[in-house]
Amino acid sequence: MNTRIEKDSLGTLEVPTDSYYGVQTARAVDNFPISGQKAHPEFVWATAAVKKAAVIANMELGLIKPEIGKAILKAAEEIMAGQWRDQFVVDVYQAGAGTSHHMNANEVIANRAIEILGGKRGQYSLVHPNDHVNFGQSTNDVFPTAMRVAILKFLPGLAAALENLSSTLQTKSTEFADVIKSGRTHLQDAVPVTLGQEFGAYAAAVSKASASIAAASEDLKELGIGGSATGTGLNTHPQYRFRMAEVLSELLQMKLQVNENLFEAMQSMRPFAAFSGSLRELALELIRVANDLRLLSSGPNTGLDEIVLPPVQPGSSIMPGKVNPVMAEMLDMVCFQVIGNDTAVAMAVQAGQLELNVMMPVIIYNILHSMEILTNAVTVFTARCVTGIQVNREKCRHYFSHSLGLATVLNALIGYDRAAMVMKEALKSGRTVMQVIEDANILAPEQIEKLFSADKLTKPGVPNLE
Repeated sequence: MNTRIEKDSLGTLEVPTDSYYGVQTARAVDNFPISGQKAHPEFVWATAAVKKAAVIANMELGLIKPEIGKAILKAAEEIMAGQWRDQFVVDVYQAGAGTSHHMNANEVIANRAIEILGGKRGQYSLVHPNDHVNFGQSTNDVFPTAMRVAILKFLPGLAAALENLSSTLQTKSTEFADVIKSGRTHLQDAVPVTLGQEFGAYAAAVSKASASIAAASEDLKELGIGGSATGTGLNTHPQYRFRMAEVLSELLQMKLQVNENLFEAMQSMRPFAAFSGSLRELALELIRVANDLRLLSSGPNTGLDEIVLPPVQPGSSIMPGKVNPVMAEMLDMVCFQVIGNDTAVAMAVQAGQLELNVMMPVIIYNILHSMEILTNAVTVFTARCVTGIQVNREKCRHYFSHSLGLATVLNALIGYDRAAMVMKEALKSGRTVMQVIEDANILAPEQIEKLFSADKLTKPGVPNLE
């Protein structure tokens, strides 16, 4: 491998000749051969976006020469457009605060800017990673700002996937509105519901979880950029922070603002804990919905078999013809991972000390990982499972007519104790509640038909024979 020699405060080191990264990145590659996982593409984009905003602000404020600034700007924009992603080589488990990732970005941008100016990579007298690309900045305010930008840029994709899932569940709710079935509490017979009411509840749960995620993202719109190393803003122009917020707002097409207390913005990772927590809450809801679908489709001959999930692949290597609820199972596993990711985020958030939380790399890695797998999982779960769900109307009607929960209808007419006796007799004899009532001459057939109307049983009201 051809190499060039670069120098930093620790000495000299060989760097691949064709690399855009430099000596500090090379040291990080040697120091952290941990997971093989590199920075998420959205985080690379966000870091380059912060660098773009910084050079624009510093040029406008007369702090960076236009020739150098324009080269840095072009290099940052190239990275934002997807170029040079293979040059971001630092493992996600790296130096505290993300210094290694930050210098990786500074070096790639500097060397590309050097080329744009006609120089050779490593010729830092033209464009320096620290003196020019990082002018007025610190890892301590750049990294958490890039974290916020990455999440906010990624969020619309997750929101769209959740909106589609909620809408599809609501469509199924309408489709199943007339399907009467037994409700179940404690996994035992309960008063009737419609399958449409169950699916409508799922739709509402997903929609509300999505709204909670959106609400949790609001605090991420307060930036600590301009705080430099500890929040004092040393080495920054007084107007720099505000111009940064304006440029980043333009890039994201949303209103961002500078945090009124830059010290708090640097010390506290609370907004990330809240956002990660909202992803965990979504995961908990999705697990519940997925498991309900698995239960309702169980069987087909020895389970509930009230709904039929679309078959997408054979379910067994040994049992011919078996089909499993694999899309719901996949969603469960993704959600378990999201919950685990949130635990890692929580531990990292509480680990901040004095003026800085150095555990930021693991925070953003886990949040973006959760967002990515949730977006993908929800998208395919909606398309390959929910959209094609069908109902077994005959089975739902059978369970409705044999549900012991129907005895509840009698409470207002014959009292709880007598209604309990009817239920026990139905259970003992295998007859339906309606049959026991009719055989015992408690009510006439026409009264039973009126009292146990499917429409009346699934809406508010006190049962009566009028």
